[in-house]
This record gives sequence, C-alpha cells and structure tokens, in this order.
Amino acid sequence: MNALPETHPVWLVGAGPGDPELLTLKALRAIRRATVLLVDDLVDDAVLKCARRSARIVHVGKRGGCRSTPQTFIEQLMLREALAGERVVRLKGGDPFVFGRGGEEAEFLRAHGVQVEVASGITAGLAAATALGVPLTHRDHAHGVILVTGHPRDADAALHWRTLAAAAAQGLTLVIYMGVAEAARLQHELQAALPGSTPVAIVQHASRPAQRSAVTTLGGLVATLEAESLGSPSVIIVGDVLRGLASLPAAAQLAA
Repeated sequence: MNALPETHPVWLVGAGPGDPELLTLKALRAIRRATVLLVDDLVDDAVLKCARRSARIVHVGKRGGCRSTPQTFIEQLMLREALAGERVVRLKGGDPFVFGRGGEEAEFLRAHGVQVEVASGITAGLAAATALGVPLTHRDHAHGVILVTGHPRDADAALHWRTLAAAAAQGLTLVIYMGVAEAARLQHELQAALPGSTPVAIVQHASRPAQRSAVTTLGGLVATLEAESLGSPSVIIVGDVLRGLASLPAAAQLAA
C-alpha cells in the first residue's frame, strides 16, 4: 500500500464577524501563507485582501435557506488540495468551532492522515453584543451564556426551547444564531418560561459597514423583525444584560 504524500497542515481559520481589524495575528499569518483559500460566503472581501496575490481563492458558500456548496464536496476539496502539496486555509466567518462545521472538517481530515491547525476567530454572537455596547455576562444580570443555533441540521435535532427558556430565566443570556426564519416559533416557545417583557436585541451583519440592529422585547420579536426588515445573517440576543440600553422599550424598562 502506497504511503500518503507528506502534506502541509490544513488550517481552519476564523475570519471573525467581518471587520478585518478583528482578525487575530495567527489568522492573519495563516491567510498570508496560504496558496489555496476555501472561503465561506460570510467572509468579508476586505479579509481576502490579506491573502497573497498568487493565492487561489475558491468560494464555497454555505448559507441557510440558500443554495449551498455540499459539505462533502468541501471536505474532499480540502483533502485533494492538501495531498497536492498546497497550503490550504479553510476560511470561515466567525469562529471555525462555533457553528462553523470546523469539528466535522477536522475529523474528516485527521481520519485521512492530514494534520489540522486552528486559528480561532471572534464569533458573531460576541461581536453582536459588542456592537450594542453590552456584555454577554454580567455579575448583576447574567451568570453565563448559551450559544445556540435556531437552524438545526434536521427536524429530529430540534432543541427544546422551553428548557432553554427556563435556563435563561435562571440568569443566562441566550445568543441565537440563524434564528430569524424560526422567530415566530422561538418567540412562542421562549415565552413559556420568560415574560414577554424580556429584553431582546437583533443585530444583522455585526461589525460590518452594513450593520443594523433593533432592540425590543420577547413579545415584540416577530413584529420588530418585520417592521425593521431585519433578515439573515442576524444574531438574536435574549436576556437581562440588555437592560442598560437606552433604546430598550418601556415595557422592559419598567419590568427591570
């Protein structure tokens, strides 16, 4: 049996939420060394300007509700390019290991004898809170944070939102990724354990020039999304850490 050719490690790199100034130094070095970059849709074009001119950039977008590059194709492409001797970077928005399928890709590559390195990135949930000027945890308001996807892989993996609402009621901040399409169900289920006056914020395109946001209550989530024409990609933040916002609706302010 022929031995595998010696390969460079494949780098799974977090490009952060969009603003190129939020790249880590490790991510920047990996991008500059790459000869092939496999790039997600949510990576800002300004980040790609950091790559060497001779690098080959392959767009392998994955967006909920849109036509996406199959995950198996991306994994096979990473492997093929690595075995061909290329310095491969899989460039993802946010962090590779926070809803970025980095775990699946790392397992696949290691199973085929290819070393994997990871450069963490600032995840969109943190960037969204920072954009509003609020924390995700606070000694007086939130003792922890739950990062959760509103778009599970299949229906059988759907989360029990009422259980998450009960956890949030104990003083945890909920940060919901990919939840806009399911906003009506989330609003209904979360109100099983949280009052309708619970503060909620929606941040679209966090850290980018196109960033938009709205602050509302849990009871007003769907109406606010429609009134403000907020869509994907957005992060929805639920919890008392938002109570310090001057733009918080009066119902939530009075309930504080």
